Amino acid sequence: MRKASICALLALAAFAAAAAEVAGVKLDDKAQVESRELVLNGAGLRKRIIFNVYVIGLYLPEKKSDPAAVLALAGPKRAAIHMLRDVGAETFTEALVEGLRANTPEAEYKALEPRVQELGRIMAELKEARKGMIISLDWTGAATQLIVDGKPAGKPIAGEDFYRALLRIWLGDKPVQEDLKKSLLGS
Repeated sequence: MRKASICALLALAAFAAAAAEVAGVKLDDKAQVESRELVLNGAGLRKRIIFNVYVIGLYLPEKKSDPAAVLALAGPKRAAIHMLRDVGAETFTEALVEGLRANTPEAEYKALEPRVQELGRIMAELKEARKGMIISLDWTGAATQLIVDGKPAGKPIAGEDFYRALLRIWLGDKPVQEDLKKSLLGS
């Protein structure tokens, strides 16, 4: 009986530590950015018309369910995008810009524009976001670093205002997809 109890507890612990799964993509429950452990806040599927485009997981120092609290949260963060289809770099960048423009006041966007262009240049070097690729947008506490399949791509982009603007693509007042926003907030 005691052996059965131990087995049940181990099975329960293994189940509790299991990664989240969205559209067949397994996401780790934890991630590390700048030697800081982050927890998976939420994950969801980005669809465009009838196509599944990517699965995204939001990693934070602690779980938050309010978009303003997420944006104000200090410390490293990660938005991990798991591509489900091939998307050209130009199309990928245009989608990011569209989301940025929808959720950023014009004057603020103008200030961000050189950094948006830098992100576009980094994406252009990649040529495309291929199916199976993992593109992470990391806030290191000092800059936004694009990580592609575990390796840094391009140089870091300064400014927490830029990273907050990126997060508003999914968490802003006009998110790219309302149900995705809810999923990223753990709702």
